[in-house]
Parts: sequence; structure tokens; C-alpha cells
Amino acid sequence: MTTAASYFDRKPSSNIRPGLSHLQPDPSSPHTPQRTFSSTFSSPSISYRNEDDALIFDFGARHFSAGFAGESTPRCTLSFGPEKSRRVGDYRQWLPGYRKLIRRQSEDDWGKEHELWRMDLREVDMGLVEDKIERVIREACNKYLLLDVKTRRILLILPSVLPHQLLSGILSTIFVNFQHPSITLFSTPTVHTVAAGCRSSLVVDIGWSETTVTAIYEYREVYQSRTTRAMKRVTIEMVKMLQTHAAQSPPPDRQSTPKESDAWLEADFDIVEDITARISWCPTLEDSQRTPTLTPQSTTHPSNPPISLPSPFPHPPSTLSLPFTSLSHPTESALLAPSTPHHTHDDHEQPLPTLIYTALLSLPPDIRAVCMSHLILTGGGASIPGLKARLLDELTTTIRERGGWDRVTGQAAEERKRRLSEIDHNRNLKPAAGLSTVAKEDAGGKQAVPASRQEQVPDPVEEKLRAAAMKGTKPVLGGVVRGVESLGAWAGGSLVAALRIRGVVEVEREAFLAGGLGGGKGGGGGGGGGARGGRGEAEGAKAGWTMGGWA
Repeated sequence: MTTAASYFDRKPSSNIRPGLSHLQPDPSSPHTPQRTFSSTFSSPSISYRNEDDALIFDFGARHFSAGFAGESTPRCTLSFGPEKSRRVGDYRQWLPGYRKLIRRQSEDDWGKEHELWRMDLREVDMGLVEDKIERVIREACNKYLLLDVKTRRILLILPSVLPHQLLSGILSTIFVNFQHPSITLFSTPTVHTVAAGCRSSLVVDIGWSETTVTAIYEYREVYQSRTTRAMKRVTIEMVKMLQTHAAQSPPPDRQSTPKESDAWLEADFDIVEDITARISWCPTLEDSQRTPTLTPQSTTHPSNPPISLPSPFPHPPSTLSLPFTSLSHPTESALLAPSTPHHTHDDHEQPLPTLIYTALLSLPPDIRAVCMSHLILTGGGASIPGLKARLLDELTTTIRERGGWDRVTGQAAEERKRRLSEIDHNRNLKPAAGLSTVAKEDAGGKQAVPASRQEQVPDPVEEKLRAAAMKGTKPVLGGVVRGVESLGAWAGGSLVAALRIRGVVEVEREAFLAGGLGGGKGGGGGGGGGARGGRGEAEGAKAGWTMGGWA
């Protein structure tokens, strides 16, 4: 009979318990046995990121975002401003009693120090722009990405309306200073469409200096228009509104005429932008049509409480008190302009509802039906409360007032429509003699309707063929005004890069340094920097890189 002591003296066999064979000590050299831990409660022993993951760089006129492909949000979002351009060791902004110098600026120069570039290159210093690009990329790589980016692929998200001089400066800065092997370009509206889960859309990007409306059909840009009504004009209108409520007068040494004082702004840019981003809002179409007049008694009404704000002006008082409803006037007057007639606007300063309607009117009917049902409102101005709903309501009202998609407008067109309606009404009252009618007068005495005006009789065979053709396909919503939410340009670029899709515009370092933008084979078939694959991908690889939508 086996005792307990003799049983525990036995050694476990490796054939019976193969999972514990690694726990047996090695007689040749003593070592600590390896242990297996659950990855749920411990740090992984190997890197979770592949070495060939691409980097996503999203450049804008005011901000720069960087991160890794496959992630939902960027690792960093950096801005361009005078505080970012300080020399090393300059800590004046943290000294007690330090106050920024508020300079007197014109409306054209408002916010110029906070911009990376401007579309008008006549006053842009390209050397300074390239230095800012190099500095922001180095800061992102050294402080947030924490890796050597020389061997990584880069997906660069840029607007397709970018001038060639700016595009060449961005590419040369990255290739020369960081030695990246290749750069893939994707247009901002295209990746917005990808991030919304659509193939076709109308992207309304309310940016800083301009608002662009781009029609995307099957990931290709088919139409684009712009206006100068953007967030820059909103902040300018906010400064003018605050000046009105502050009731300031310029110092004696700066006395000027009212016309000259309207063209100059003297306010803290950071405070004005913070007020615009935090508490500006847009009223609904019904509230805007009421247009109540504000009186001193109405400012103390519970529905219109006064708001205390820090004063952005260098002169006292330090705080301003103004009614809450007045904070909607800058957004409404700058972006929508409801109080001015349409014929007074130039082509480059159209209100946003008119610009969107004109863009849809310029599209073919089949593309228009798809794009108007996938309306993407993005950009910095899209975060203003109430603006998205107001734009959709304004667009629906414009379509109803113009009777659909009629290109001809004006008094002559309205008179012609009135005459045609009268002729049509008389024709219904007096049908032509000898015209066969299908519907006869009933007991109620209704007017007989001619056969030419009867609804078409449904054909069961044609309906069956149409149903068989649509079987297995997902119906596409079209013909109605509908807004679609997008995750943003950076998220769309991250999704495209994670799917390993080769872009149309792929710039190799050696080819660019040898020939610059002239090395591209003209305009490729990608439209707005979409993706290629299959047979076209192999042919594009042999032919060389193209500039696509940037040609």
C-alpha cells in the first residue's frame, strides 16, 4: 500500500503533464522558469505597433494634427501663433504683471500672426512658412510621437485648392529636413466623406479665412466653390458688436472719422476668439424672422439675461455686460446675411445657403440627388450651436421658394411663370374640342380631366423587372435635404491608411527632389486624391506619380 509520503516523493511525468515540462529545472544551468501572465492585467511583452504603420499629418491654415494610422484621434493638435514662435528661454508670458501688447490692426491683417499661410501669396513669406512647418513637425515627433519618423510613410491631408507654391514648400520641407521615402496626398473633402461612411457627399467646410463647398461623387471631386464668409469674418463682427456695447471712444491721439474707425480693430485676438468659440450661437429660422427689437427694459427680461464677458480692449472697463441674444448677431450677419438682398453680394462673398444651393444647381440631376442627401457640415464654424440646423432649413426654404432647380431667376422669370400659370389654368377650365377624356363628370360635378393630364397607368411587368434589377442592392436615399455627421478629416485619413489603400498622388522623394512638382504626369484620374487599385494601380506605378486634384 502506497503511503502519502511515498506518493509526494514521485516526480510528475512529462508525458502525462506536458504543460509543466518547462518548470523542470535544467541540470546544466540553473535559471528562472518562464511564466505566462494574462495580457488583460499586465503590460504586453512585445510592441503592439507594426514598424510600417504610416503617419497622418493634417495641415490647416490655423492648426496641425499628427498621429498614427488606425487610431481614432490624433496624438496632438498644435496651433500657429505668436506664442509658438518665441525663442528658447523666452518666458516673459509667465512673468507676473505681463500683458500682451494689443496692436491696432486692419480687418485684412486681423489674425495674421495666428495663420500658417494665406491663399493670396503676394504677402506670404515662404521662408517663414517652411520654418513654421519644420518646427511644428519636429515638436510633434519629439514630444508626442516619440519615434524616428525617417522610415515611416506619411499620408498628408491638404485642401486641393492649395496653391502650387505652398504645396511645393510643404513637400520640400518634409523631404529635405526629415528624409521621408514617400508622401501620399489626400484631399480634405475626400477623407471627410470617408469618415462619414459615404461614397458621395457635399462637403461644406467652414474654415478660418474661407468656406469651401465641394461635391464628391464616388470619391472624386466634381465641383468646388468658395466664399470669404468664414470664421475670420465672424470674429471681426464679434469685435464690432463688443465695441458697440462697450461704447468706447478712441484716445485723443487716435481720433479718426467713423469710416476709418470701422476699418481698424484694436482688441485682444485670443479673448475675442475664445468668446466666439464658447458662447456664440445661431438662431433658428423662425426666431430670425421675428427679429425682436432690443430695448433697455428687454435686456433684463428672464428670457434675455445679461451676460458678463471679459473685455478684449486695452481701455476700461475690464468686463462687459450685454444681452444673450446679441451673441447670435455676429454669426448670423457674417455667414448668413439675412438682411441684405442677394443681388448686392459679389461672387466671392455669397452667403452660405446661397452658395450651397448654387453648388447643387451646378451638378447633374443624378449627382445632385445623391449629394443633397449627404450634406456634411464641417470645419471650425460647424461647432457653433444651431448653425447646422439653420443651414439645412435655409436650403430647404430656398429650394421651395425657387420652385425646385430653376437656373433663371429675377423679375422677368417670375413674370413668365405667372403667365404660364394663367395659361395652364385657362386650359384646365376650357379643354380643347375633340380631345378624348378618360375621367368623366361624376355625381358631384367635378371637371373632366384630359387624358394627357391623367397619371400614368402602372405597368405590372415593368415594376417586376425593376424589382428584379434592384434585388440584392441597398437603396440609396436621394432627392431630400439631409445632413450627415463626419468624424473629421484626420479620422478619414487614418481609416484609409489603415486599410493599406494606395493613393493616386504618391510622391517619391528622389523623383520630387529631381524634378519638383513638374515631375508629376499632369492631372491624374483621381480627381480629389482618391484611391486606386487593381489594374489601374499597376499601370499607375509604371507611369509615375501624378498630381491628381492638385494639377
